[in-house]
Amino acid sequence: MTWEFTAELIEWRGPAPYVFAPLPVEVSNEVKEAARGLTYWGQIPVVATVGSTDFDTAMWPQHGRFLLPIKVAVQRAEHIDVGDIITAAVALRTGQ
Repeated sequence: MTWEFTAELIEWRGPAPYVFAPLPVEVSNEVKEAARGLTYWGQIPVVATVGSTDFDTAMWPQHGRFLLPIKVAVQRAEHIDVGDIITAAVALRTGQ
């Protein structure tokens, strides 16, 4: 299953890359339910798409929703930065 959402990119003073797309709470809840058994340290492995760029990453919970890290390579490829509104899609990475 793939979830698509729109979000404003935010900066969070955590581990690099510092730029994240916060998932809406309702999407976060659906992903959390579907990811039972895939989580590690609260993180969920996903394949994400922003624009025409696909990438592997892991989302983690923050304030009742998940944050999708936007890698620097993705930021550069899609010409996006903090404050931009993006549409992203995520699918669980099951290793299959």
